[in-house]
Amino acid sequence: MTTTFKIARTELNMLFYSPIAWFLLVVFMFQCGLSYTDTVDNILISQELGGGYAMGLGFLTRSILAYPYGLFAAMVGSIYLYLPLITMGLISRELSSGTIKLLYSSPTKVREIVIGKFLAMMVFCLMLTGILAVFCVIGYFNIQHADVGLIVSNLLGIYLLMCTYAAIGLFMSCLTSYQIVAAICTLALFGSLQYIGKLWQDIDFVRDLTHFISISGRAEKMLLGLITTKDFLYFIVIIGIFLGMSVYRLWSSRRSIPVPVKISRYVSIVVIAVAVGYIGSHPALTGYLDLTATKSMTLTANAQKITKSLDGGPLQVTSYINLLEQHFWYGQPSQRNTDLARWEPYIRFKHDIDLKYIYYFDSTDDKNLYKYNKGQTLQQLADKYITSGKLDADRFLKPAEIRSTIDLGPEQRRYVMKLDYKGRSTYLRLFNDQQVFPSETETSAALKRLIATPPHIAFVDGELERSVDRRGDREYQTLTSEITFRHSLVNQGFDVLHVNLTAQDIPAGIAGLVIADPKMPFDTAALGKIRRYIDQGGNLLIAGEPGKQALLNPLLQPLGVRLIEGVLVQESEDFAPDLVLPYLTDTAAALSGPLARSFEDSMRISMPGVAGLQYERGGPFSIQPLLMTDGAKTWNKKGRLVTDSAKVMFRPEDGDVRGAFATAIRLTRQIDGRQQRIVVTGDADFLDNAELGRFNVRTANFNLNTAIFGWFTYGEFPIDSSRPKSEDNRLDLTKKSFRVLKVFCLGILPGLLLMLGTILLIRRKRK
Repeated sequence: MTTTFKIARTELNMLFYSPIAWFLLVVFMFQCGLSYTDTVDNILISQELGGGYAMGLGFLTRSILAYPYGLFAAMVGSIYLYLPLITMGLISRELSSGTIKLLYSSPTKVREIVIGKFLAMMVFCLMLTGILAVFCVIGYFNIQHADVGLIVSNLLGIYLLMCTYAAIGLFMSCLTSYQIVAAICTLALFGSLQYIGKLWQDIDFVRDLTHFISISGRAEKMLLGLITTKDFLYFIVIIGIFLGMSVYRLWSSRRSIPVPVKISRYVSIVVIAVAVGYIGSHPALTGYLDLTATKSMTLTANAQKITKSLDGGPLQVTSYINLLEQHFWYGQPSQRNTDLARWEPYIRFKHDIDLKYIYYFDSTDDKNLYKYNKGQTLQQLADKYITSGKLDADRFLKPAEIRSTIDLGPEQRRYVMKLDYKGRSTYLRLFNDQQVFPSETETSAALKRLIATPPHIAFVDGELERSVDRRGDREYQTLTSEITFRHSLVNQGFDVLHVNLTAQDIPAGIAGLVIADPKMPFDTAALGKIRRYIDQGGNLLIAGEPGKQALLNPLLQPLGVRLIEGVLVQESEDFAPDLVLPYLTDTAAALSGPLARSFEDSMRISMPGVAGLQYERGGPFSIQPLLMTDGAKTWNKKGRLVTDSAKVMFRPEDGDVRGAFATAIRLTRQIDGRQQRIVVTGDADFLDNAELGRFNVRTANFNLNTAIFGWFTYGEFPIDSSRPKSEDNRLDLTKKSFRVLKVFCLGILPGLLLMLGTILLIRRKRK
């Protein structure tokens, strides 16, 4: 090792006694300073103008320093341009000057030469990483509660990436005595390793091999805060491959060895190293370390618990992918590794998840498909898509073949994943939104359905109540059974039932019963069934409407609640007078963890046409308001409300009463060792398709709706996958201090480095 260190020291002396190394360090520091200050400037402007960062959105460490937006992301995209200029002369300089013969004639071993020069490059890469660390320290003092773990992970990731590039450059320097040629070849090889992961991705074995070899995205997880033994081993393997080939190249250049033998030995080095890395990347052998402050790269505690519960056998995930459906391109064979990455957080905790893919073509609900391909049969459409996409026709099952295997009609023959575990199955869907794929919430809900009885929500429909199967504005399909919408109950783990109380009894064991805006009076039998359900402790949601007081008050009277005669009016210059926007109370926020974490005093719910609620305390139920109107702007109007003529006026002489009204309340009591839970609202529209489609209110309305049904399940569903808020949410900078920071980063730091290099070079020249 003494000889190795001497070679490393000699190489470093030669490197830093030449202008090139200092020039690159100065340019690198200036580029880092420019990237850092530009990002900080943009965020500081947003903060001072009251934008997102001023509202505490957090993740400033990631935005300013880490991947994919910050300093490290910018440097990863350009670092490969620096290293070839340094590595191009490592060996080629020795070859061109003839000094390699002196090394050969000395008692120095070839591996000592290679390792010594690589150690020198490791030191240089450490200096580049040190420059990045300087800006990380600056960021630590600029960002409140900076995520130190994320910074450390980024530094490790980019250092390993630099060392890998250095090993590649070292090998390319062994191949030629021309330094420029070595630099160009190094850049070409960098490009090849970047893009090889995109080649032949439709061939299973080749896809796995090229994905492992590809360097593209290998540091990504570390730059996001997750260190895995698999990625760490990858860098070690690639470094080992190129150092091994460098040693063999220098050793074999002094001997007469047949070309086939040389090729076979190079191949052997690669195969052995790749085999080691491939085996080490097996899920059961992979270790993980999430260094982020919020553990954002790891499943939440609830998701981990559910995934670990599937310990009694393998989980089969079968993706059914329709060639003619709009999401096919997300599931084509070339996207397998991307899909595997989506499942990796779950494979981390359950190693025996088996991913299977079945391709077919069949009819879809996509009207544009037939609009622009009139008169063509399914087979003709499939042939057209297969030809244009250069796909293998033998992969695809025909309509009759897939239909004989499974009925995907209820799933609209969309891209869907069928989960099978110990004889139970459920579906996990893709959605019509920007995210497309299921999040941790939907995936965890589907997994839990495999090990627990899903909660059933029964909707009464015998008195012309709102329908869960229709798309009309006043119906409830979006909330309940819309499979293409991620927030619907069926995608959050629930089952939705219909109950006609005239012909059916209320099913036993349901999580909750919903009575939404009945248009006809309940007959004696139906009313008796509902009252028995309440007396037995069943959970219930009753959603009324103005004008339906006579229908619902007889049902509400035993609960100590009634709908007030009239309709609530809210003063507004922008909306109709009957559109009331009540505030959520602290009680409403406590219905679920996600709602509590997103709760703000100004959070409102949209209720178009709502009756106020009156209730009496002291009965068998504990009653608390969930939604309250603004008493200064709201009143209860008696009589008929006309909204399309003159401005609606407050008229106390007509019986109008101004004040704050409850528009939703919750009732609880202990019965048979459990808490009975009931919600009564004066409006049924806040659940309907139209209101949930309003861009400005849908999030709040959905959060409340989901919280209510989750409350009925005692927190079992939907799955709470929310995370604590990030604390790195503000910059400790002003415009004045930023100007000083900019001068320091772009002037003083590069200037000091330039001065140090100049002094050292002048002193060296004098000697």
